Amino acid sequence: MKTPYNKVMYIAFILLGFYYALVSKDYTQAAATMGIGFIFDPFDAEQKWNDRPKWQKAVLFIHLALVAAFFGFGIGLNDR
Repeated sequence: MKTPYNKVMYIAFILLGFYYALVSKDYTQAAATMGIGFIFDPFDAEQKWNDRPKWQKAVLFIHLALVAAFFGFGIGLNDR
């Protein structure tokens, strides 16, 4: 199921997450928004994880790391 809708929504949620993080400085909202972006897998969702190219795995792991980092910033910076 390859639809351009998924790619557009994925990029939209990523950009909105960066907006919340960089402009609004609301890291918990950035983490939540970028986490929702995982719903819209930009790659072939029918393809098994082991069959995906390494660059696709790297993109998704970097995305996961950003979500975790923003969540950590949100928890740590609001602990004052």
